[in-house]
Amino acid sequence: MDNVAGFDLGARLKALRESHDLSQRELAKRAGVSNAIISMIEQNRSSPSVGLLKKLLDGFPLSLAEFFAADLKPRPQIFFTATELVELAGGPVSYRQVGRDLTGKAMQILHEHYKPSSDTGEQMLTHDAEEGGVIIRGKLEVTVGDQVRVLGPGDAYYFDSRTPHRFRNAGPEECEVVSVNTPPSF
Repeated sequence: MDNVAGFDLGARLKALRESHDLSQRELAKRAGVSNAIISMIEQNRSSPSVGLLKKLLDGFPLSLAEFFAADLKPRPQIFFTATELVELAGGPVSYRQVGRDLTGKAMQILHEHYKPSSDTGEQMLTHDAEEGGVIIRGKLEVTVGDQVRVLGPGDAYYFDSRTPHRFRNAGPEECEVVSVNTPPSF
């Protein structure tokens, strides 16, 4: 059954297992087989009988027809550890993005840090989106068009990002902000 007509059974089983966040040991336990068998099948070193494959798929649950027909797409990542945030700009201003690939996503979430006296630059920013944020700690001076306001912990902003804007840490301590752009455009 492995690699018949371009179908890689081992890779498909591994992708299915990983998309369900299962270890080889956990799948083996569910199916009542040894994890060595799972490993050999995933490496295409062993071809399972129809009965064994059915037993493995019952651990998901998934039918044989679904296994061979389905386009297995990885499950979207829902939870992100602090180390999995993607640094977009290091230095005095740090933007850490939730999620690596925002293709097809409706929003971009950023965890921002501004060192004392840092700012986004003299050049006002513009991009085709809306954005908003909440100050977690510190003070952030937000300039949107001709409006300027210094915001502190718990304060928030929300505006059309096509209006020229900039951000500056207006306090003596690091400023921390959680912000969102929709659609992702930063």
